[in-house]
Amino acid sequence: MDWTLLRDQAVEAMRRAYAPYSGYPVGVAGLVDDGRHVAGCNVENAAYGVTLCAECGMVSDLVMSGGGRLVAVSCVNGEGETIMPCGRCRQLLWEHGGPDCLLMTPSGVRPMTEVLPDAFGAADLDEHRAASR
Repeated sequence: MDWTLLRDQAVEAMRRAYAPYSGYPVGVAGLVDDGRHVAGCNVENAAYGVTLCAECGMVSDLVMSGGGRLVAVSCVNGEGETIMPCGRCRQLLWEHGGPDCLLMTPSGVRPMTEVLPDAFGAADLDEHRAASR
């Protein structure tokens, strides 16, 4: 796994961020299970509730470019430092990478099972549907 390349791609994405309100640009890059790389940056809005996080942009890039599963992800701030995605973004990473997806965190590489323990996902919905029949 080339974490330096992913970090560099996240920094490049961060440089394209639109963050005039918070002044906190974020970039993220991910490796897909078929070898592609996807990336995203935060895009703020004066109506804060419609602001898009960098991870949303990356997942959109993933789906738009053919789908697949995220294998590894790196997220950086405006100084290029590794940051931890928020809870909402961790859920996005779980949905599109699953338990084995690796995340570079400020304390090192962690699987999603450590970053989002006891995560809620599609399997929970399947179990609920099966139990209600």
